[in-house]
Order: sequence, then C-alpha cells, then structure tokens
Amino acid sequence: MAEQRVEQTKETNSPVLLQVKNLKKYYPITNALGRTIGLVKSVNGVSFNLREKETMGLVGESGCGKSTTGRTILRLTEPTDGEAIYKGEDIFKLKGKELQKLRKEMQMVFQDPHSSLNPKKRIGDAIMEVMKIHNIGTPKDRMERTLDLLLKVGIRQDQFYRYPHEFSGGQRQRIGLARALAVNPKIIVCDEPVSALDVSIQSQVINLLKEIQENFKLTYLFISHDLSVVRHMADQIGVMYLGQMVEQAATDELFAHPLHPYTQALLSAIPHPNPKIKKERIVIRGDVPSPINPPSGCVFHTRCPHVTDRCKTERPQPNDVGAGHIVACHLYDGA
Repeated sequence: MAEQRVEQTKETNSPVLLQVKNLKKYYPITNALGRTIGLVKSVNGVSFNLREKETMGLVGESGCGKSTTGRTILRLTEPTDGEAIYKGEDIFKLKGKELQKLRKEMQMVFQDPHSSLNPKKRIGDAIMEVMKIHNIGTPKDRMERTLDLLLKVGIRQDQFYRYPHEFSGGQRQRIGLARALAVNPKIIVCDEPVSALDVSIQSQVINLLKEIQENFKLTYLFISHDLSVVRHMADQIGVMYLGQMVEQAATDELFAHPLHPYTQALLSAIPHPNPKIKKERIVIRGDVPSPINPPSGCVFHTRCPHVTDRCKTERPQPNDVGAGHIVACHLYDGA
C-alpha cells in the first residue's frame, strides 16, 4: 500500500521556475495621527515552488491571503519580507527597467472581468496597448497579433472595435486572458478567474485556460476557493489558512490523503455528485481569528478538533511526510 501511494505521488521532473521563500505581507493600521498602531498580517511566512508548465493551486477560505500572495509575487503590492526567486534573481529586489522586463514574463488574470477592463477603451486597443508599453512589434504587428489572440480565446475578430460593456462576463474574461497573453508571458497568476461567472460558463473558461496553457507552454498560479475547480486545474495544491501555508501536495495525493485537520474539513464540504452517497461532514467550529492578532502557536488551534497544549504555544514547521507531501501540523512532526 505504501509503495502504491509513492508511485501515485512521485515528484515531477519539471524544473522549478519560481521559488517563493518565507513571503510576508503586513498592512499597517494607523490612527488619526498617522501613527502605526498595529499590523494586518495578510501573508505570514508562505513558501512554495512553482514548476515550469504546471499549475499550482492556492485554496482556502476568503481572507486567508491567497490573492495577496499572488499580487505580491507580481509586485502589484510590495512585500514586507521574503524572497521570490525567478531565473536566479529575487523579484523583490528588481527596479526600473529590470522590473519592467520582468512584467513581460509574469501576467495576471483578475477575478472581476468587468472592472479589470477600461470601459472607455475598445478591447482591441486594450490588448494592443500592452504590447505598445513593452515596445513589442510595429503597429501592424500588434494589430495582427491582437486579432490572432482574439481568435485563440474564442472572440470573433469583427468584435475588435467593441467596448467591454458589449460583452458577457465570460467573454470579458476571455478578453482579459488575451491581454495577458499579448506579451508572451511565462507565468500567469489566475486570481479566482471563474468565481464571478455563471456556472454554465465556468467550465468553458476552465477548459480554455487548460488549452491555452498547453499551446503557449504556460505556468499558472491558480487561486480559488472552489476545490472542485482547483482539482480539475492544478498539478500541485497549497492550502492556506490565516496567511500561512498549512499543507502542500500533488493534487491526487491531497484529495486521497488529506492530513491537516483544516484540509480534511475543506474536502469534506465538497458535495458528491450522487445524492444517494452520504459523506461525513467535518464541521469547523468558531470563526476565523483576526489577522491583526492571530493566535499564538498554530493559527488553527482555536478551531482544531485535535488541539493540544503544544499547539497553543509552538508554531508547527512544514514537514515532508513523503512523496513531496508537506504539512505543518504537530500531529505529523514526530516530536
């Protein structure tokens, strides 16, 4: 049985494209005089590897720091501490032209396809503008590439001159994807890309993302609260709680052998397609603590059914229990 489990979860040979180490992002809380009186610890020591041409899924409850992690890696917000190593360089130390060059290789698809597009700009111009900023091609080249990208994401070329309000939510998300592809990136951060769409449209966009990934040889950081979607998309999954990574594993391994009590509770909440099959639901008691004053020790101890005195005082460290399955929980650290 143990040999079978290792075989199912053997590590990929894909090289690591992005290595995130101990990422922290704190937001200051100021009083009326502008003095800092506290910190919101949105991301508090997150580490993971993003492998080339694969998809890393980030899951967790709302407010756990998933989106902040993605935005910080892209330098849309500045980190408080940590490293993000891409091609041997720390992204957080790049400035000026070096940072602008990096932005060509790392793009983002936002959660809300409506607010992420300029309502006063035609969609064709919005896509060409990205290439113009990065000095890619001539005006004719940019026009031809934009028309080609629109076809690849399922938008008719005769819609080039239309405005965002003339499209549905699913179409706007396709346009956002075309804009991200315009500079030929290596990594795309997908921040809840289907959560704002109708269920009937979600599967179309998910299948498009997988098709685009294969055709363009892309690497995704896929952020979502929907575990069913992440299971379909991701090769690896990281589970976040209150700004910390509590478990990481290959997708099949995580769903087959969830170890952390929080992961077990999340998976138990996924409905089974067969209504005759009853699942044992693990109910997490209490509310998520405030990131302003997170609990000492293990941040999950206030809601954990297996809590011990050690959990209340000592923060568990990530522990590889085999086959690349990493869990931060005192139940598995062997102490």
